[in-house]
Amino acid sequence: MVQYLLSIYQPDGDPPPPEELEPIMRRVQALEGELREAGAWVFSGGLHAPSTSTVVRNGSRGVVTTDGPYIEGKEHLGGFNVIEAPDLDAALVWGHKLAEATTLPVEVRPLQWVSSG
Repeated sequence: MVQYLLSIYQPDGDPPPPEELEPIMRRVQALEGELREAGAWVFSGGLHAPSTSTVVRNGSRGVVTTDGPYIEGKEHLGGFNVIEAPDLDAALVWGHKLAEATTLPVEVRPLQWVSSG
């Protein structure tokens, strides 16, 4: 099995109003249940706004930290799932389901290596 990162990209700005967000979150929770039932779920998480980020960078003057995101844009990484799938085609099926549930773009990318602590 290969582990894949399913990255959910959302537009900057305020989240949708509760009447729009609640059905989306119900669909995401149902999908997570389906992933768990299939044995494909590894872990998942949602992220706070990019403004809560801190970037740590090593340069000629040593390690420096700056507030805010590394890259600013009109969209940002809003959450992710790590799943296990036998191949890219199987991972893409989960990616399609996640895109349908969230109504947002989902990037599917295999993990190159996995550290097990």
